Amino acid sequence: MTKMIDFQTDPSKYRHWRVEFDGEIANLFMDVDEKGGLFEGYDLKLNSYDLGVDIELADVVQRLRFEHPEVKTVVMQSGNDKVFCAGANIRMLGGAAHAHKVNFCKFTNETRNTFEAAAQDSGQNYICAVQGSCAGGGYELALACNYIMLTNDSSSSVALPEVPLLAVLPGTGGLTRITDKRKMRRDLADVFCAIEEGVKGKRAVDWNLVDELVPNAKFTETVRQRAHEFAAKSNRPSDAEGVTLAPLDRVFSEDGSVTYSTVEVTIDRTARRATITLTGPKDPAPATMDAFHAQGADAYLLRMARELDDAILHLRLNEMEIGLIVFKSQGDPAIMMAHEALLLANKDHWLANEVLLYWKRVLKRVDLTSRSLIALVEHGSCFAGVLAELLFAVDRSYMMLDEFEGDNRPIATITLSASNFGQYPMSNDLTRLQTRFLGTPEIIDTLQGKTGLPLEAAEADELGLVTYTYDDVDWDDELRIFMEERASFSPDALTAMEANLRFAGPETMETRIFGRLTAWQNWVFQRPNAVGKDGALQSYGTGVRGKYNMERV
Repeated sequence: MTKMIDFQTDPSKYRHWRVEFDGEIANLFMDVDEKGGLFEGYDLKLNSYDLGVDIELADVVQRLRFEHPEVKTVVMQSGNDKVFCAGANIRMLGGAAHAHKVNFCKFTNETRNTFEAAAQDSGQNYICAVQGSCAGGGYELALACNYIMLTNDSSSSVALPEVPLLAVLPGTGGLTRITDKRKMRRDLADVFCAIEEGVKGKRAVDWNLVDELVPNAKFTETVRQRAHEFAAKSNRPSDAEGVTLAPLDRVFSEDGSVTYSTVEVTIDRTARRATITLTGPKDPAPATMDAFHAQGADAYLLRMARELDDAILHLRLNEMEIGLIVFKSQGDPAIMMAHEALLLANKDHWLANEVLLYWKRVLKRVDLTSRSLIALVEHGSCFAGVLAELLFAVDRSYMMLDEFEGDNRPIATITLSASNFGQYPMSNDLTRLQTRFLGTPEIIDTLQGKTGLPLEAAEADELGLVTYTYDDVDWDDELRIFMEERASFSPDALTAMEANLRFAGPETMETRIFGRLTAWQNWVFQRPNAVGKDGALQSYGTGVRGKYNMERV
């Protein structure tokens, strides 16, 4: 049986990272346990990493946002005296299945985007303090930080050696960040990405690969000074009490289903389908942010975000043959709107801000999931506010029209809130509604005029908020025909089609990373030059270079 990958962890279980707190500064040390690989068959030497290392990092980053509001600067550094980070473990990549490699790269990208955005979103700056070799994915860790400091000695350098060394691409946004973020000159970037040894010293600063070069003897002192300078500019509260992210309450069934407190995932293996049902809040919204804060990780919208996030990651990595994800919801839309309204009215409160930002990240995770996605707006559903975003994230949506015989639930509605018009942007920096109505932007003004109104199927259809509406005569048959047809298509073609259609509009650094770079890496990971028996990944460490098919394709 394939080992299930669990994305839940906590500091007591960390094997690869440690955090030391110094008031408003958090010192984050990467100190990878060589014997702590997620799978057997490789050692994580030279601070190299696999998915398990990154699962811990994602947890660290999340806890710094929620559990430590006092932290204003995070200093990422190595716990290894000789190397910062050698990047993704090559033995792991060489032995991993294609799907694992691709999903590994996607998750690491999402994790880096999270701490990269922490400065702008949360006032929590990340400084990378590089001592020793910083190569491949190690440099990609640095690139996602807000400021990179390099010690000036004979061994410290930065490198993206994947093309000449491994016949693959930097898998975590490296190519895009050096051009789009660091604004490196194209010809110099070409040189940098074609050499194995990397760049060090003054040249690293001149080429804008790092922000500051520091004499080795003054490195620790200067890093601390910079950390406090960044902290002085932060708007994070100094005296707020954090929220402990307690373990999720979840139950795994033998058939692969997973039950959380607000999320249920059911699996139909014959149909290659997973259904995610979201249960709306039953209790009234807290009256104040103090009351919300007192609920801690049990606060409804924070709890649901964590559970949905875990469910999506579980399906991505542990249920590879599930090709269709169906979103449903049940609950009172008015209560759902009230819970979100509290956060929207208190966006200047650090915790309200963090929960809303978490939902932005979870919804992006949905956007970027390579499965066919549909939503069913059934009677009794609560697709309101933040949950309505799921209707605009999926590939198709279906809504019940009029009453269904024998169904006594409240009539199906969709309710828009102010959040649907800017709170949760996609990777293209547009809202999902702006992306949906790219050719008819005037509809957005009409929809804003409908904010807060329960929209039944006929009106939702007229406004373009759903793909199809069906009455009780056609509902079951139309859904069955669609799902059977979808299951018969090639998963490869569907993934490519859906990824192209989901991100209309302007290109950003994120869309270039997830749309362009990831697509090319997906292709490279299947080519014999990289993964064949004589390819570079298999030949690495043997002293023999990979044998390449030299045709340009």
